[in-house]
Amino acid sequence: MAESLINITEIKRDFQLGSETINVLKGIDLQINKGEYVALMGPSGSGKSTLMNILGCLDTPTSGAYILNGKDVSQMHDDDLAEVRNKEIGFVFQTFNLLPRTTALDNVALPMVYAGYNKTDRHARAKEVLTQVGLADRMDHQPNQLSGGQRQRVAVARALVNKPSIILADEPTGNLDSKTSEEIMKLFDDIHALGNTVILVTHEEDIAQYAHRIIRLRDGIIESDTPNR
Repeated sequence: MAESLINITEIKRDFQLGSETINVLKGIDLQINKGEYVALMGPSGSGKSTLMNILGCLDTPTSGAYILNGKDVSQMHDDDLAEVRNKEIGFVFQTFNLLPRTTALDNVALPMVYAGYNKTDRHARAKEVLTQVGLADRMDHQPNQLSGGQRQRVAVARALVNKPSIILADEPTGNLDSKTSEEIMKLFDDIHALGNTVILVTHEEDIAQYAHRIIRLRDGIIESDTPNR
């Protein structure tokens, strides 16, 4: 039987805008099992970014429950959330978010600093994941010495370094040309094939097609949730 990794029940998220309350998420129920490859889609204003922030423990819901890997994270305080994020979630962003004056190796090792690993262990693991993403010969390069695709590979390696439960990718090909986008999506296929759970947030249909399940949001609710294989 499939093992549940994410269990979201009746998640609502409201924002105050002056005296007005904006209901961005209007009661979301969602279950994602270990090892799934899911794309989260929706037009601008559909609530997909807000849902991604909640899934990634970057934000907490106004109401509802979020059980991640057996832990209720919906009412946790910031420090506890930061710890969950570091252990459970590997992030890949559209803008790479790399430290500009730091080598690929040290960029990748960074999450392990926060997790309390010593330098030898950090560098050994960072080398392992950089090799996995095809950058064994670029470890000492800084981001400005790398192409866009290589920078995104560094970001993917950094997301993998702590062996998280989930890889959460937000528009990971948004800044890349179509050939490089294809290479990065092939890399996500490989990562998923190794047993990782991948959640991809995108507004591009062709990118969503790489996922094995597509969840579409509209106006703060799930409009459809369909298998794609």
